[in-house]
Amino acid sequence: MRHPAPSGEQFEIVLGEQRATVVEVGGGIRSYSAGGLDVLDPYPVGAICDGAHGTPLMPWPNRLGDGRYTFDGREQQLPLTEPERRNAIHGLLRWHGWHPAERTPERVVMGVALHPQPGYPFALEVRIAYELREGGLDVTTTATNVGGTACPFGCGQHPYLAAGGGMVDPCVLELPAVSRILTDERMLPAGREAVAGTSHDFRRPTAIGARQIDSAFAELQRDATGLATVRLRRPDGATAELWVDDRYPYVEIYTGDGLAPGRARRGLGVEPMTCPPDAFRSGEGLVRLAPGETFLARWGVRLS
Repeated sequence: MRHPAPSGEQFEIVLGEQRATVVEVGGGIRSYSAGGLDVLDPYPVGAICDGAHGTPLMPWPNRLGDGRYTFDGREQQLPLTEPERRNAIHGLLRWHGWHPAERTPERVVMGVALHPQPGYPFALEVRIAYELREGGLDVTTTATNVGGTACPFGCGQHPYLAAGGGMVDPCVLELPAVSRILTDERMLPAGREAVAGTSHDFRRPTAIGARQIDSAFAELQRDATGLATVRLRRPDGATAELWVDDRYPYVEIYTGDGLAPGRARRGLGVEPMTCPPDAFRSGEGLVRLAPGETFLARWGVRLS
C-alpha cells in the first residue's frame, strides 16, 4: 500500500533548469531550485512541513495576542495555536487541503475556500499562482471576500532562502529596511526602532554570524519599479534574492533557531507580510475587504 506524503499531493513545475514543488497541504512551496542549486530551503517529501516552510499565512500572518480581537464592534476569539505564548499564529490555512485550480508545465494555481468559523465568521476564496519565468519564481496571491459582510484580512508567506548547503552564519545578508519592530517575551509588538547603529542594520551587506534573528522589518527601501529586494549571498558564490511588491510593507527575518537539530539555521526565513504582528488588534496595515472585493499581492525569488 502506497502511503501519501505528509504534505499531500506534490505538484511539480519546470522551466529549463528551474524546478519547484508545490504541495496540497497548506498550498505552500516545498522546494525551488535553479541550475541544480536550492534557492529555497526545502523540507523532505516524507516529512511534515516544519517551521511553516513555504506556507501561505492567511487571513493573518505572524502572531495575534490571546487570539482575541474586535472587528466592527464584535469580539472574536480564535484558538490559541501557539499556546505556550498564548497566541494564535499564522492564520487558518496551514493544514487545509488546497487544490490545483489551473496547471501548465511551468505554472500551478492553488486554490482553497476559507469558510466561516468560530473566531473568523467570514468567507474567503483564495488563489496562489506559482509561475516559473526566465527571471525566477513569481508568486501571486489573490483573496476574495465571498461573504455578505466586510472582513479583516492580512496575508504573508514563509519561504526560507537556502544557505547553499551549510548554515546561515557565513552568509551575507542585505535587507533594505529602515526600521525594526521590537517584541516582548510573547513575540508581540513592543515598539519600533531605527536599525541605524544597531546589530540589525543590514542595509549594507553584512555577515549574519551568530545572530539569532526573529524580527519584522519595516520602511522597506524600493527601486524605481516599487520592488524591495532581500539578498542572501552564500559561500557557494550564489546569491538568493527575494523581492516583494508594495502590497508587502513588512518582511520578517528568521534565522530558524527554533527548528529541530539538523534543520536549524539551514535557511533564512524571509517572510513577506502585508501587516505587522498583532494587526488584528492594532489595526496597523490591516486590510478591510468589502463583500466581493479582491486583494492581490506579489513576491518572487531568484538565484543570481
